Amino acid sequence: MTSAQKQAAVALAAAVALAGAGTGVWAAAQSGRAGDTSASRAAYLQPTPSASGCGGHGPSDWGMTGDRDGRGDWIGPSMTGGHPCGLSGNGRPVTSISQAEARAQDFADRLGLRVGEVMQFSRNFYAELRTPSGHRATEVLVHPRSGAVRLEYGPAMMWNTEYGMPMHRNAAQETVSAAEARGIARHWLDKHLTGRTPGDAEAFPGYYTLHTLRDGRVTGMLSVHAGTGQVWYHDWHGAFIAMSED
Repeated sequence: MTSAQKQAAVALAAAVALAGAGTGVWAAAQSGRAGDTSASRAAYLQPTPSASGCGGHGPSDWGMTGDRDGRGDWIGPSMTGGHPCGLSGNGRPVTSISQAEARAQDFADRLGLRVGEVMQFSRNFYAELRTPSGHRATEVLVHPRSGAVRLEYGPAMMWNTEYGMPMHRNAAQETVSAAEARGIARHWLDKHLTGRTPGDAEAFPGYYTLHTLRDGRVTGMLSVHAGTGQVWYHDWHGAFIAMSED
């Protein structure tokens, strides 16, 4: 079995293992592009299986399933495509945005990146990583109990065409604009999370990530695939607490 075949097998096994685990993935079927950028790609289906693919560790390690308070400690790291997809925990709890930023930067240094926006949720810390020139590169999670850092499962692994899993890099042409992505997100929220609205569509390689808002206040986030218009809601974070922008 070739290396590529092994990677594909790992991804398939992870997808089967996570089927029905509540990963927050919905498919948005394309039905043509509308001139007003409203969600013409509007046929939303049921949740579909997805894979975290990072060394076999899935969302359950961070409190998505079987550990809803997020007290399990993922320790990592493992290797995907020749670069670390995680940074081992150091056993020190991370309790503030500044501590989370420092841990995320330790990992970002390995990829030649820097930390941008950092957000604190009830189950984890989230950080975006940027290139030296300021472009958004990928997204990571910092575990609050162990201090472990890993590429965020979901879009950062499965859709990111530069920093994701090797078999997904350069996988799709980007045809969805930021305005369209926001329209798609608005339609999805109207259908699934009434009362919430999308923030700005922030571009990552292969997809957009948007904050979800209620009465102008952040409640969470979702991503829109830049090639297909699929929507992936990040349901693993828990309640929003605070954020510090780049």
